[in-house]
Amino acid sequence: MKPVKGTRKAGDIPLLICVFLMACFGCLMIYSASYYTAGVQFGDKLYFVKKQIIGLVLGTAAMAGAAFLPYQKLAKLKYPAIIISAVLLILVFVPGIGVTNYGATRWIGFGGLTLQPSELAKYSFALFAAAYFAKNYKKVKTVRGVLPVLAVGLGFCLLIIIEPNMSITMCVGLLMLGIIFLSGTNLKTFLVIIIPCAVAVPLLIIFEPYRLQRLSAFIDPWASPKDEGYQLIQSLYALGNGGMFGTGLFKSTQKYRFLPFAESDFILAIMGEELGFLGLVLFFAVCGFIVFRGIRIAKNCKDRFGFLLAAGFTLVYGIQVAINALVVSGAIPPTGLPLPLISSGNTSLIITMASMGVLYNISRN
Repeated sequence: MKPVKGTRKAGDIPLLICVFLMACFGCLMIYSASYYTAGVQFGDKLYFVKKQIIGLVLGTAAMAGAAFLPYQKLAKLKYPAIIISAVLLILVFVPGIGVTNYGATRWIGFGGLTLQPSELAKYSFALFAAAYFAKNYKKVKTVRGVLPVLAVGLGFCLLIIIEPNMSITMCVGLLMLGIIFLSGTNLKTFLVIIIPCAVAVPLLIIFEPYRLQRLSAFIDPWASPKDEGYQLIQSLYALGNGGMFGTGLFKSTQKYRFLPFAESDFILAIMGEELGFLGLVLFFAVCGFIVFRGIRIAKNCKDRFGFLLAAGFTLVYGIQVAINALVVSGAIPPTGLPLPLISSGNTSLIITMASMGVLYNISRN
């Protein structure tokens, strides 16, 4: 359905403002969580936050560009997007290009720059699935009809899990199931798809020793307080120390090299320590507001592609926030995953802000 001339709306301005302010807040928290470690390791207390500010500037530009690029044109990029993402995921394993940290090869390096392809893969998959289902909506009732989306989703999951990166694999898997459900498939087809996926999760844990160790640490972290259980224990110490009102901004003790990855995967624990339970409630209320606006944009969209694209991008953000919070609080086994818009990492920040620009563009139509 084509919009009538002169009816283009201003769009969801509150969404853009909220996303930008969250990214700025992320820079503040990264400084608080990292200035001691950055000073010790790199001799520069602003090392991490300066990199994040560069990401904020680039992310804001990407969000602005995506906000005014007609989202309908993105449907034509569905195949280039998944091909580029697949190639980048494969390059991770090429010696001299792939970058390994802490036993995981999840990045590719170009000079002094690094890129995490799995962050791009999530949104590329959401774009491909939205475009495919919008064009083939009559086929979604059968497994054969959803097979192309399943093939791409499972292919991405395979490339990501062997990095290894269980957390992003879970995100892509949950995103795949979410979009298939929203495409309008029937219950029988959905169950045929979801049951094997549910069975695959424990198998992935059983067949990899380090995941079994993390599961054991999750069940009883104090059984190995200096090994696998260390990070979770320190995270719980941070959250407990924060209490109801927090110790105050910049006054965390766990960031003094007690809690690993305090500026990235476990930055939520530092936020809980400094801002307290009430601060986290406010933070999750803002996250909920972003998800609500995304759902609202999808619900009000007049075309199938826009609906599924908005829903997919909103799912990526919501799933990642939920998994990160569950990991940091010890509700699920530990796994590395950044907190969108907050954790240190330019790839995640830029791509997330760009996706929010696409949501805004959908809201204008």
